Amino acid sequence: MIIKPRTRGFICTTAHPEGCARQVLEQVEYIKSKPEIKGPRNVLVIGASTGYGLSARIAAAFGAHANTVGVYRPSQATEKRTASAGWYNSAAFEKAAREANLKSFSVTGDAFSDETKQRVIELIRSELGQVDLVVYSVASARRTNPKTGEAVNSVLKPIGATYTNKTVNFHTGEVSEVTIEPATEQEVRDTVEVMGGEDWEMWIHQLREAGVLTDNVKTIAYSYIGSDITQAVYRDGSIGQAKDHLEATAQKLNEELSDGGGRAFVSVSKALVTQSSSAIPVVPLYVSALYKVMKEKGLHEGCIEQTYRLFTERLYSGQETPMDEKGRIRIDDWELRPDVQEEVIKLWDQVSSENIHELTDLEGYRREFFQLFGFETKGVDYDADVNPVVDIPEAR
Repeated sequence: MIIKPRTRGFICTTAHPEGCARQVLEQVEYIKSKPEIKGPRNVLVIGASTGYGLSARIAAAFGAHANTVGVYRPSQATEKRTASAGWYNSAAFEKAAREANLKSFSVTGDAFSDETKQRVIELIRSELGQVDLVVYSVASARRTNPKTGEAVNSVLKPIGATYTNKTVNFHTGEVSEVTIEPATEQEVRDTVEVMGGEDWEMWIHQLREAGVLTDNVKTIAYSYIGSDITQAVYRDGSIGQAKDHLEATAQKLNEELSDGGGRAFVSVSKALVTQSSSAIPVVPLYVSALYKVMKEKGLHEGCIEQTYRLFTERLYSGQETPMDEKGRIRIDDWELRPDVQEEVIKLWDQVSSENIHELTDLEGYRREFFQLFGFETKGVDYDADVNPVVDIPEAR
């Protein structure tokens, strides 16, 4: 099959196995080029196939030589349809780990389900005994609650009032004005149920009750605060309510785990190109301006750079983990530097369809979006015939 990107709005419906594999190996090589991480020995990553979850698994395995268990959705290819990028990423990770003589296992299924949790517990018990780091990096628009069996959807909307601001079609470069109606109370509740901390808490409780966590286990989930520009649609919006719940869950879990020396953290990350962020109006334009400024200042980081800094300077520095007044790890410190935000706001006020390529890094944003799916990667022949079917022998 000759695989080309097929897009529908902010979704790419195809993925390229060789492009995904090459990008995973680039992250592996980055970690291997850095000083060793004095970190965890056995790691569970829930949501391990893309983004911060994938980078955390790579950093733990190739930086700290840890054994890893990755949990992600199954998405095998057929002869006529590609697998997901996450499937190809995971296949590449497993191959690299196998070649490095690292233990790695994959559990495929719905991370929200009790059945998946039980399979993970059984695998840890039989293969590793216990884990000393649990990374929770699940991003989903829909969740079926295992307690009620009810499926609910999240929304990305402001709260309380209609919101209007600039946005961009990152495929065409057209800057326009977007108006978003506020979320209903039910939509906010549903968003919290999907994207808040309840499932993370359920994972930790079930793992702990099964005896597969070390006494000094660390667990971490990811949050975002962002600029004043995105506040109304993000942190002050429906997804912000979910992040508030996630952060409150971290405090609760921290109290529960502290009796054995365990810790629970939320890491507030910088804005990056993800499929989720691409779906939020306003955010792609903000990220394009932010990338321009941070690259010019030599401050830009992707997932793997952020993760390495998180592990070495925060979680496993040998010192007390620095946190803000609300008990959060702040790895978004470079994004929110006053000089960075002042420059971004100046660009935001001036940007239009006519000058967007001059004032922002929209081309970098667009390229990173396609790279999420294995496209626009150096060294890959996208006119070559490739087999979309890639097996993961370690998957269970």
